[in-house]
Amino acid sequence: MRQALNVMAIAALAGVAGCASTPEPVKPPSPIAAPAPTAPPVPEVQSAAFVGVERGPAFEALPVSDSDANAALAAFVESCDWVSRKDDKSGLTRPSDWQAACDAAHNTRYDRGRAFFAEHFQPVRIGNGEAFATGYFEPELRGSRTRAAGYDVPVYSMPDDLVRAWPETMAESERSGRPPLGRYDETGAHVPYWDREAIELGALAGRGLEIAWAADAIEFFFLQIQGSGLLRLPDNSLMRIGYAGQNGRGYTAIGRTLRERGEIGDGTNYPVSMQGIVDWLRANPSEADSVMRENQSWIFFRELTTDGPLGSLGVPVRARDSVAVDPRFVPYGAPVFLDIEEDEADGLWVAQDTGGAIKGANRFDTFWGNGPSARRIAGEMSSGGNALILLPKGSVDRLLAR
Repeated sequence: MRQALNVMAIAALAGVAGCASTPEPVKPPSPIAAPAPTAPPVPEVQSAAFVGVERGPAFEALPVSDSDANAALAAFVESCDWVSRKDDKSGLTRPSDWQAACDAAHNTRYDRGRAFFAEHFQPVRIGNGEAFATGYFEPELRGSRTRAAGYDVPVYSMPDDLVRAWPETMAESERSGRPPLGRYDETGAHVPYWDREAIELGALAGRGLEIAWAADAIEFFFLQIQGSGLLRLPDNSLMRIGYAGQNGRGYTAIGRTLRERGEIGDGTNYPVSMQGIVDWLRANPSEADSVMRENQSWIFFRELTTDGPLGSLGVPVRARDSVAVDPRFVPYGAPVFLDIEEDEADGLWVAQDTGGAIKGANRFDTFWGNGPSARRIAGEMSSGGNALILLPKGSVDRLLAR
């Protein structure tokens, strides 16, 4: 939040270990299928500091339009509270590195974006700079705050029995990182939480967890993959819902499953895309439920009152301005310049989100907003190219001196 819909990315973040705790609200994982070109393999290195940093061209030399820079400046301002307070997992910057740029951003007119970025930022290449970009969007589907005829797919909030804990059967020597998500069964044992099939069959019914009801199970399945979305209510108003948590079960990309079975892709009537998967599911209703249930992951939601879906920084992500990244390789809040084969995504973005499929250096998931155009662009976005990360000038001087 980070859901292209061919290789959509939406996120699952790491957290802290403990004996038993409720998971923090973060975005779910999400690749649907793996078309060509596929994302490059994830490197074994754990942060950008080990990949290598090279000074890129000056910002003035980049083909960034005034409107693009101005929009990126507005998005950057919304990120400043995060970048000036939080540690940078990439090892590229310190919170203090961002202070001068953030102070200046708050006092810069939004029609002065190019001058602002030129004065305060230095583009750098992470590794060889070769990038891979996909896209995601905010879906809209029909829904209701109460159960009614035609609205029978529950939208659940976080259940209070979903907790992290070590199974008693796991040896102490095997316990590392955070404990797994699960629940305590009637015997007091910590077991995996209910999977998609169990939840669809009523495992959570009657507990008052429903915050809304969706009209279409297939559309809701893909909204879960995106991690947030809009419900068009019967009175035509909109209800925005965002990711609150996940059941801890593994994610299965049903597009990959269908392609491996020969149901979609070459030689079939269904392309390897979100729309191709949807069309197949609708054309095969007797098999649709079992296919979707192969993805055991279930997403829980909360109602949002923001003017956009929330990204990993806790601020709304903006269409054509926000990009999901792997924070080990790109600092949250950093401007990113993309030059990829899909020219529609060329230009300046701001790293404000992450995604379960967004792993490694120069891996990006571009956000396109909502509506038919956003759905189309995100669904077709799967492209290679090059990327530059814009870092505060002082941090670049320190990195290169080191």
